[in-house]
Amino acid sequence: MSSYESIKLWKETHVEEYISNSESLNEFHDEIMMKVFKTASARMNIEPPCAFVWFITGSGGRFEQGLISDQDHGIIFQDDSPEAGNYFSELGKELSMGLQIVGYPLCDGKVMSSNPLWCQTAVSWNKQVVNWMEESSWVSIRNLQIFYDARKLVGKHELLFDLKNIIHEYSRSHPQFLGRLLENVKHVKKTIGPLGQIIVEEKGIHAGAIDLKYSAFIPYVNAVRLLAWKEGITETSTIGRLKELNKLGYEELSHYQENYSQLLQFRLEHLSSTASYDDSHYLYVKKLTKDNQKLIKKILKDGKKLQQYVQRMIEKGGNHGV
Repeated sequence: MSSYESIKLWKETHVEEYISNSESLNEFHDEIMMKVFKTASARMNIEPPCAFVWFITGSGGRFEQGLISDQDHGIIFQDDSPEAGNYFSELGKELSMGLQIVGYPLCDGKVMSSNPLWCQTAVSWNKQVVNWMEESSWVSIRNLQIFYDARKLVGKHELLFDLKNIIHEYSRSHPQFLGRLLENVKHVKKTIGPLGQIIVEEKGIHAGAIDLKYSAFIPYVNAVRLLAWKEGITETSTIGRLKELNKLGYEELSHYQENYSQLLQFRLEHLSSTASYDDSHYLYVKKLTKDNQKLIKKILKDGKKLQQYVQRMIEKGGNHGV
């Protein structure tokens, strides 16, 4: 495929074959992004001047993208030279443009290889990650959480792995740091009212709906990420992290894994016909069957319980199981 437009056409023509489950859909997203990378690289006209890794993060890094997904990606490159800096800066811009043409909206938070913050040398990345941890501001913690979900798409995995090792080593030598992470994630949107009802949006274009991303997905993602961080788990998907945690003795988490699998499938079945990325997060509760309303209510309630459980585990301290 010689152009981004042809990749977009291929994507739109074949996507129906991959939406039966979340795993096949995310394999499809990976395939599309690899095609974009190949095209972007060809348009650069020269070979990369040094080792590098192009990673994706956010829902893509966690292998949890829905049908419509925005961009979240970055580059780590080995050599600290003007030649390498210029090359990867241009490649980052090309990748962001290509992905946008193919159908991945630009990231509102600018977590993209076109942003110098997310496209740096390995040495600069090292310093940046340490600075984020030492600063521990809301923005720094947010950036760390985003980076922690990164996985390699193209290039040298070790460049990404080495940075995550730095994060784990810092966390082990600064136990209080996990408490700071907890502060950033424990405040979640209230989703169940005092009478057990689901709290929906009251005003605006999404009145009568819940934002499934912030009400359901984020509480699970944040809580499980934090526990995986505590245990030094390198797996990036929420399901994969839950499996690894279960092996370490966190047996109470097994039913949350089932909840999250159901949530991923539920999104595919109920939010795949939306026209925009923003709309793809909103679920209109009254349009659901009684059984589906019951399922979503259980997932929302358990999300709160999971947050409370993880908070107890972080405050308890120690590693490797409960």
